[in-house]
Amino acid sequence: MTDGPATPLADALARGVVLLDGGLSNQLEAQGCDLSDELWSARLLAEAPGEIEAAHAAYVRAGARVLITSSYQASFGGFGGRGWGEARKLFRRSTELARSAARATTPDPVWVAGSVGPYGAVRADGGEYRGRYGLSVRELADFHRPRVEALLEGGPDVLALETVPDMDEAEALLRAVEGCGVPVWLSYTVAAGRTRAGQPLAEAFALAQGNDQVLAVGVNCCAAEEVPHAVETAARATGGKPVVAYPNSGEGWDAARHHWSGAPTFAPAVAPALARDWVAAGARLVGGCCRVGPEGIAALAAAL
Repeated sequence: MTDGPATPLADALARGVVLLDGGLSNQLEAQGCDLSDELWSARLLAEAPGEIEAAHAAYVRAGARVLITSSYQASFGGFGGRGWGEARKLFRRSTELARSAARATTPDPVWVAGSVGPYGAVRADGGEYRGRYGLSVRELADFHRPRVEALLEGGPDVLALETVPDMDEAEALLRAVEGCGVPVWLSYTVAAGRTRAGQPLAEAFALAQGNDQVLAVGVNCCAAEEVPHAVETAARATGGKPVVAYPNSGEGWDAARHHWSGAPTFAPAVAPALARDWVAAGARLVGGCCRVGPEGIAALAAAL
């Protein structure tokens, strides 16, 4: 089951706004799954694939029409460290589960985005919020390329190069996907109006200018208040490419106590108004990341 919608996602974006899903991990936890593991949700590809499919289905019912796969933290090293010798099969399964959930839940077209998370996420040490790993662009491209190739075997409609903390990794990811035959979006994680590594957003987004394989650029896994500036900068720096925006809820993670704190700033009650402003500024792919669940996506669906 690898055939996607007849209409390419790029064509759908040219016509209007397309709604992304929300945070996969928080929905899995809501279903009772334990994600206290270095592989995070990717572990369930081997141990509880039905839970992943159920989480995807929850977002389709909420109105999402793009599902991001559970491969964000997946790697050959991570799977191999568990003695799982069929790593390529698990990468393929991430797309197959999303596709199956969509087909079982709605007759509407639903696009599947193969998640290619950053090197720091695979290390499971928070490095995706710092970047600058001490690796060259070539080394990072060599790391990502086998993951991309394995994901492509599942037949995703698009690849989500997401939560990218710096320009070096963005350049490496664009090299890794070059010529793969599938469109991609490039999404940075940002803070204080810059990449997590401190680079100007205009320079970061400009890496995608003139690259026809990149159908959208933008931000994810950031505070909602970062989005307006990022959307405007992305559209301007790339000459008008569609923009993708899917921030976190705005709650803070207490690493010492292992719990979330603070009030959400991208809550269901206020998310529609915020998202309408982003769309007016050029956002075409809109959704949520960590701690934005089906209720939040349903609120966006009703508004957008």
